[in-house]
Amino acid sequence: MSDQPAQLKRLHIKTYGCQMNVYDSERMADVLRPLGYAMTDEAEAADLVVLNTCHIREKAAEKVYSELGRLKSFREQKLERGEGRSTIVVAGCVAQAEGEQIMLRQPAVDLVVGPQAYHQLPELIARVARTRGERLSADFAPDDKFDALPVERGVDGPAAFLTVQEGCDKFCTFCVVPYTRGAEWSRPVAAVVAEAEQLAAKGVREITLLGQNVNAYDGEDETGGKSTLARLMRRIAAIPGVERIRYTTSHPADMGEDLIEAHGELPQLMPYLHLPVQAGSNKILRAMNRKHTAESYVELIGKIRAARPDIAISGDFIVGFPGETEKDFEDTLALVRAVNYASAFSFRYSRRPGTPAAAMPGQVDKAVGEDRLARLQALLDEQRHAFNAATVGRTLPVLFEKPGRHAGQAVGRSPYLQAVHVNGAAELMGQIAEVEIEDAGNNSLRGALKAKPAEAA
Repeated sequence: MSDQPAQLKRLHIKTYGCQMNVYDSERMADVLRPLGYAMTDEAEAADLVVLNTCHIREKAAEKVYSELGRLKSFREQKLERGEGRSTIVVAGCVAQAEGEQIMLRQPAVDLVVGPQAYHQLPELIARVARTRGERLSADFAPDDKFDALPVERGVDGPAAFLTVQEGCDKFCTFCVVPYTRGAEWSRPVAAVVAEAEQLAAKGVREITLLGQNVNAYDGEDETGGKSTLARLMRRIAAIPGVERIRYTTSHPADMGEDLIEAHGELPQLMPYLHLPVQAGSNKILRAMNRKHTAESYVELIGKIRAARPDIAISGDFIVGFPGETEKDFEDTLALVRAVNYASAFSFRYSRRPGTPAAAMPGQVDKAVGEDRLARLQALLDEQRHAFNAATVGRTLPVLFEKPGRHAGQAVGRSPYLQAVHVNGAAELMGQIAEVEIEDAGNNSLRGALKAKPAEAA
């Protein structure tokens, strides 16, 4: 038997969409690593290319088909050069929603894998290579997926995502998530804590807990009872080395009292909350099936700020939803002014086939929707710039994550998730240091070291 190591195969994963997909892509790399796959940034040189897709908006799905055209061309060029045949896989939510259509529309795709079946990639890839047999796997079994994933996780830097919950039972009328990710399901507390301990042992200092509806978390604890997200976070906060905890994405209807209290009591829980509202009109919220009103949302924000006065609020907004009038849109602007966001994501309504909203009357003209989006974004940008400017002169703890563009410079994150550029901090990678904020740009802050951490001093 030869002692020579197997030749490494090149793996390229392109990730679209949310942090959940980022986590899934990392775990796909973990699943494939024992088969000899090493990551490459060059799709054209890869032996295996995985597109981990998002189905939230129409443009996101269309980008996938455009990328598949490029990959087909790359593969043909490789074959002409005699470099072997690369394998093309479509994973994620577009795979779940449009599996058969993907294979019909782009025959170059070798395999389509839904978000709950990527743990089967080694077996599926081997089967396709042998027989060109089954090419579609779209199971809905998250417990099987997590049970089958490798215990060891690859870690790249001091911050990591950790999925604790998948799926959604809210059935917002504009959203495909319940159809692509399935019903709400939570990982057991012991499994989450074990993964968090492993991350901390590898130098991870900040853990972001992920879920399509993460604050609906109700995983089984060691007593056989149900935990809440707040209780889970307290367990993770007790792990040596874990200095920061975040969570996303939440639903206002699941913001329990113990979670609000945790924001005021748990030092590791960062003062930043992403809490989507989508609209400020109660008529539109009812049409969206959001299960909250504009008034209840604003009241909830007040309770959270009472528990943690320095918290920064982030949100999601959709404009141009079917039936939205100018008055409805003005209600959204009024809510934005009332809450005062530190950051936000905003989109023009995108009609997704199969969702109730796609068949609703009163579809808003594209030009009207674009005009409203521009006006909303102008207000949100104004608030974001004001929030960033208010940090100038403050001293904030910054977790340094990567080198900056200039020699000796490092880039980190503030507690409010802002990127912070600091000169003379290159040796502080993976550590938290006090930084005095000197300037605020459109998308990041610039600061100077106030004090180095004790281990680097």
